[in-house]
Amino acid sequence: MAEKIDWYNEFVDLNYTPAKDDLVCLYYFEPAKGISAEEAVGRIASESSAGTWTTLTRLPERVAKIKARAFELNGNYVKVAYPIDLWEPGNAPQLLSGIAGNIFGMKALRNLRLIDASLPENYIKSFRGPHHGIAGLRSLLKIEKRPLTGAVPKPKIGFSAEEHAEVAYETWMGGFDLVKDDENLTSTSFNRFEDRVERMAKLRDRAEKETGEQKDALLNITGETKEMMRKARLLHDSGWRFAMIDVVTCGTAAVQTMREECGDLGIAIHAHRAMHAAFDRNPKHGISMYFLAKMMRLIGVDEIHVGTAVGKLVGTKTEVTRIATMLRNRDVKAEDMLPQNWGTIKPVLPVSSGGLHPGLVPTVMNILGNDCALLVSGGIHGHPEGTRAGAMAVMQAIEASMEGTDLKEYAAKHRELQQALDKWGYYRPK
Repeated sequence: MAEKIDWYNEFVDLNYTPAKDDLVCLYYFEPAKGISAEEAVGRIASESSAGTWTTLTRLPERVAKIKARAFELNGNYVKVAYPIDLWEPGNAPQLLSGIAGNIFGMKALRNLRLIDASLPENYIKSFRGPHHGIAGLRSLLKIEKRPLTGAVPKPKIGFSAEEHAEVAYETWMGGFDLVKDDENLTSTSFNRFEDRVERMAKLRDRAEKETGEQKDALLNITGETKEMMRKARLLHDSGWRFAMIDVVTCGTAAVQTMREECGDLGIAIHAHRAMHAAFDRNPKHGISMYFLAKMMRLIGVDEIHVGTAVGKLVGTKTEVTRIATMLRNRDVKAEDMLPQNWGTIKPVLPVSSGGLHPGLVPTVMNILGNDCALLVSGGIHGHPEGTRAGAMAVMQAIEASMEGTDLKEYAAKHRELQQALDKWGYYRPK
């Protein structure tokens, strides 16, 4: 009788009931040709925990306790339970190295997608979560009920620091709360970060004095981690209360470090999700945006982009709603996803952005409610009368939505909104 070569089947136990402290993952998978479903899920559980490709001469008894188990198989979906002893407390990169690591490169799998992970209470306790949360952000800006508003100066890159600040001033004066850098603007030869911070701070103070409202900005500090720390301190010293980070390109380790640094400074983290679609756009492979957003709530960002369902970027209404629910609720029981109790972790504000204009505001608010941030950029700067009038039109659309008034009716008495509707109507960018 030939000696047994592999032991992947030992990581499949369809009679296993997960322990309270198990971390459970939901995967979509497609086996490669010639590989059965059970062989495929055995490899997922093995390679992401304590296994290897062949049987071993020496095996610690501990392995039987800590190995992952594929315990529920339903067509192309499998749930895998991971004992908590596999995971170092507070180490987000290590978690990803396991449940989203080598398994994506295994030849036995044609496709694999990490859809969700249910994080046990004892694991969550080792992370701090958001410093401010939704209530804290509302307190910072003194906004009780309506959505927060913000805009990127467009074009997204190309303005000098002086020009950038001038657009920011017009945005604030139109009623917006925030002005945001875009994902690829950090510090350039024509728009140095330090210059932008200083010029915008002066015009922020002027806008606050003239409007009596709180104004702030989402300035992009994305970069090498120590440089991000330096820039965060610069923001703090200039009176800014937000910092923007491209959280996917920076990685979970850097974001964890910045959660500590920004928390100590009292600065809220705005998480831009640039590069997320490289992981989540293929519905059969990669990592879902739902799980990426969940990781960022765990680590501790205060707000994160979730999509619009009606703008220029991918993301269905169902997906956007599910992500927003997961970010805002303490106890999450979403259909087709895993249950999650967040304990004392604060909620995160979902941000809707990408191709919005006043005509789409009611639809987005119907999807996300009032506890969200609306970033409307081209949709204000492209207004026939310019940025300030464009921002006013968005604020008017928000007012109409909160009153339950049809936009056309409201626009009859609000010129800026009427002009926006005349240009864009209810157009959905492609």
